[in-house]
Amino acid sequence: MSKTSSTTLQRGERRRITVTLNGRERTGYCESRDLLSDFVRHELGATGTHVGCEHGVCGACTVHVDGVAARSCLMLAVQAEGRRVDTVEGLAPDQTLGDLQRAFQRHHALQCGFCTAGILMSCADYLKRVPDPTETQVREMLSGHLCRCTGYTPIVAAVLDVAAQRNGCSDGCSKGSSKKEPEHA
Repeated sequence: MSKTSSTTLQRGERRRITVTLNGRERTGYCESRDLLSDFVRHELGATGTHVGCEHGVCGACTVHVDGVAARSCLMLAVQAEGRRVDTVEGLAPDQTLGDLQRAFQRHHALQCGFCTAGILMSCADYLKRVPDPTETQVREMLSGHLCRCTGYTPIVAAVLDVAAQRNGCSDGCSKGSSKKEPEHA
């Protein structure tokens, strides 16, 4: 019979994990096999993160890990130890709606709402990296999400609206939305 080291967890043993969740240090316990999505939902109570396919395909579980969009169903909770994790609850300060959430509301960019949190997190990450996207670019980014309720058009409009506002265009005239799309020969 082999001896196990003191750092090896036995099945069912729980490990203490500390993350910075939405700007606040939080600690919880998980088994070494627990997914980050389950940890933030069930252990830390951030239930805005939804789990859909559990294979990283649908995008419903998207969160930010150290400022970058990530599928929380593809990451173990133990991998988040000491890292910053932001969920949809962290998009809005002081229990209000952030500009992206307000645009989703204004453009009716949600249906049942199940996938909305993940889409919002991907859009927030994308707008940080691409502050003035074209419609085609937004649609391409959204192709990483599966939603059965909508044709994505209101979501695209909301993202372009936020980009325009953030770029100082108050009448909804995003440079990105007025850019001519490249023609395909």
